[in-house]
Amino acid sequence: MSCFSFLKILMILFNLAIFLGGGALLGLGIWVTVDGASFLKIFGSVSASAMQFVNVGYFLIAAGCVLMSLGFLGCCGAHRESKCLLITFFSILLIIFVAEIAVAVVVLVYTSLAEILLQNLVVPMIKKEYGVQKDITQAWNSTMEGLHCCGFNNYTDFKDSPFNKEHNSFPTYCCSSTNNSCTENMAETANVKGCFKQLLLDIQKNASVVGGVAAGIGAVEVSLPRNLAVPLRKERNRSEEQVPWILPRRSFNLDELRIRIRTHFYGD
Repeated sequence: MSCFSFLKILMILFNLAIFLGGGALLGLGIWVTVDGASFLKIFGSVSASAMQFVNVGYFLIAAGCVLMSLGFLGCCGAHRESKCLLITFFSILLIIFVAEIAVAVVVLVYTSLAEILLQNLVVPMIKKEYGVQKDITQAWNSTMEGLHCCGFNNYTDFKDSPFNKEHNSFPTYCCSSTNNSCTENMAETANVKGCFKQLLLDIQKNASVVGGVAAGIGAVEVSLPRNLAVPLRKERNRSEEQVPWILPRRSFNLDELRIRIRTHFYGD
C-alpha cells in the first residue's frame, strides 16, 4: 500500500468518525429538545432551568449538523480525490482550530471576570433555590460530591438558603465528616474550597494532558487534508504535462488534412 492510499484511508476513517459523532450529537439534541423530561430522568443531576438557560438541545443540534457536514465533506473529498473539496475542508478545520485557540486564550485571560459574572448569577440562585428546587439541589449535591467542594465560594453561599433555614445547618459536603449535620462552626473549621476554585485547580492539574491531546487532535485535523491534497496536485501537474505531447500531433493531422483537401479541389 502506497503512502497516498494509506493517507486516503486514514482520512476517510477520521472523517467517518467525525460524521458519526455529529450524528450522535444531533440525535441527542433532538431527544433533549423534543423529550427533555425523559432525558432528565436519566441524567437527574442536570437542572431543567439550566438546560433552558443555555438551550442545550439547540446547541447540540447545531454542533451535530456542523460535524456531520464537515465529516461528509472530508469523506467525499478523500474518496473522490477532489482537490477543491479537500482545500475547503482544510480551510474550515483551520478556522475552527484558530477559533479554539482564541477561545482558550480568552478563557485564560478573563478567568477573573468570568468568576465575578458567575458569582453574581450563581450565589443568589443558591440562596433562593437550594433546598426547594429538587433539580438545582440535586445538581449542586452531585457537583460538590464529585469535586469535593462546597458552594461556589464556600459554605457562606448557603447562609439564609431554604435548606439552611429549615435544617439550621449546611450541606454535609461543606464539612470534613459527612456522617453528622454540618454546623457553621464545623464548616468554618473544615474550610472546604468552593467549587469554582476547585474546578480551576483540577483544570490546572490536567492542563498539560488536555492541551497535549487537543494539540494532537488539531494537528491531525489540519495535516491530513493538506498532506492528501499535495499528491493530488502533483498528479494533476503530471497529467497536464502530458497534454502538449498530444495536441501538436492532432494539430499536425488537421493541417495535413486541410492541405490535402485544398490540393484536391484547387490543385495548389
